[in-house]
Amino acid sequence: MERLKPIQRNAIGAADAGPYRPELIAEDEPRYLRRQKPVEIRRKKLGGRGWLFYRRILIFAVVGAAVATVAFYGMKFLLYSPTMLLLKPDQIEVTGNHVVSREAVLQQFLHDRNRSVLRISLNNRRTQLEQLPWVESATVQRILPNRIRVELTERTPIAFARNGNELALIDAHGVLLDRPREEELHFPVVSGASEDLAREQREKRMQLFQEFMKDIDLVRGGSSQNVSEVDLSNPKDLRAVMTGLPSANDPQAVTIHFGWSDFSGKYKMLVDNFSQWQANAGRVQSIDLQYARQVVVNPDSSAGTMAAKTK
Repeated sequence: MERLKPIQRNAIGAADAGPYRPELIAEDEPRYLRRQKPVEIRRKKLGGRGWLFYRRILIFAVVGAAVATVAFYGMKFLLYSPTMLLLKPDQIEVTGNHVVSREAVLQQFLHDRNRSVLRISLNNRRTQLEQLPWVESATVQRILPNRIRVELTERTPIAFARNGNELALIDAHGVLLDRPREEELHFPVVSGASEDLAREQREKRMQLFQEFMKDIDLVRGGSSQNVSEVDLSNPKDLRAVMTGLPSANDPQAVTIHFGWSDFSGKYKMLVDNFSQWQANAGRVQSIDLQYARQVVVNPDSSAGTMAAKTK
């Protein structure tokens, strides 16, 4: 019994020498932290952008402010400086006017006196000038520092128009014009294009008139000079009073109905056959060429009566 005790004690000691539980070991171990590797801290300079970038921004800002300041004071000088003001009528140059008076042009710039030429609306002045009856188009330019140049293109009349009891000039666009003083003009008289008609209708009728005058000149040069009057009242029948027809025995005035088309062909037929028609009918009063295969020649009955009385 006495020998068994030491053996038993050794067995217990061996059991005690076995591994301990981790929680028991952790309580006995000294508590400390291991030294870790230091973390490198990088400081960003000026928000991640270099000084060169911000220097450029600063330069641009300074230059922009300088330009804005110069522009502001420069514009203020141009708009209000006495050297830029339109003060005298002599500062307005007018060219291209023959019928339109200089005073009529200067009247359009009356409200621009004592104003910088840069503050004058060129488009508005051009529109106002083109409202003048004789002005077809106008160009308005600034000439720095304080001048205005106006170039006019006047309308070209092509006929006299019966306008009520008066005669007015009329251009190819159907615009009625006052007759200029102290100018001798020689045009045929046109009926059926008075101011009672809309301008669009007058323009269409004047286009028909131009076509007629051009076509007869193509047949025989200078024939339009023999036209004394053209009646456009009926758009489907252009009636012309002509004198000095080729092959005519005397420079009589003859009314000719040309219809509304093929003026050159009808006038050629007239030139080729007028002497024969006159020989058959005597003195001719009118000729109707409206129809393609029929010509109506009306003799002058008053001339026949006069001839009968003289016998």
